[in-house]
Amino acid sequence: MSEYHVPVLLEEALNGLAIRPEGVYVDCTFGGGGHSRALLERLGPGGRLVAFDQDQAAAENLPSDERVLFVPQNFRHLSRFLRFHKIMGVDGILADLGVSSHQFDEAERGFSTRFDGALDMRMDQRQALKASDILSGYGELELHKLFERYGEVTNARTLAKKIVEARRTNSLSTITGFMQAVSSVVKGNPRKYFAQVFQALRIEVNDELGALKEMLEQVPGALNAEGRVAVITFHSLEDRLVKNFFKKGAFEEVEDVNPFERRQEAPLLTVITKKPILPTDEETRRNPRSRSAKLRVAEKATTQ
Repeated sequence: MSEYHVPVLLEEALNGLAIRPEGVYVDCTFGGGGHSRALLERLGPGGRLVAFDQDQAAAENLPSDERVLFVPQNFRHLSRFLRFHKIMGVDGILADLGVSSHQFDEAERGFSTRFDGALDMRMDQRQALKASDILSGYGELELHKLFERYGEVTNARTLAKKIVEARRTNSLSTITGFMQAVSSVVKGNPRKYFAQVFQALRIEVNDELGALKEMLEQVPGALNAEGRVAVITFHSLEDRLVKNFFKKGAFEEVEDVNPFERRQEAPLLTVITKKPILPTDEETRRNPRSRSAKLRVAEKATTQ
């Protein structure tokens, strides 16, 4: 497990969940099992853990523990599979949204610019869409909006135009081939630039923001009274969605159509962390990949 992925904000996340020894908990992103193993240590014999992960490689990290139920699916199907397994409510939900070290370190997965390999980026190998399909099939405007929205690439329009031009003579199916084909339009630090580009492609391939929204919308209904949810994000797009949903039950700012009409909608969740919890200096030294992590925790509102 230690080589697969180092769990980020481990103690902070578990403390935020206020774990009940006989409770039922969900780890939405099992990965290397680091968070799950630590959670199991806090559970008693009657406790239960439901672990979701769409990456088939994660199943190899499952502990031999009868309290664990593994669901090899995307967490966007949270409620569906809880009902399927006759679990009517849970006491806590944990989601670590970061890409695992294992995924970054496997050249053939195509997540990292450190290796050459196929531009894949699928977290679920059963799905069809790959990063290379986006580069070869999306129109110039689609590519422009994709890199602008998901990667905050400063010259997204220029990059999109270059990709459309380059793919007429290049397949853009490999990491090195793609990077060489667009090298003339790279702005600033190439490492940072391609990190933003690859982030945008990865988010699109895996519909990461769509899946996160669907999961968050199911959280209030899945939690028992006083149950908690803890989400660890790694970029501002994710964090904004989590922050807004925890606070308002919506993903965007909601304006009243009629300023004279007061809306008295009951909150779905009560925010526990007024500000996000960040990794300590010690953790970032030990695990540099944790430096952009933010943890937010909320509790099911008593009115629910």
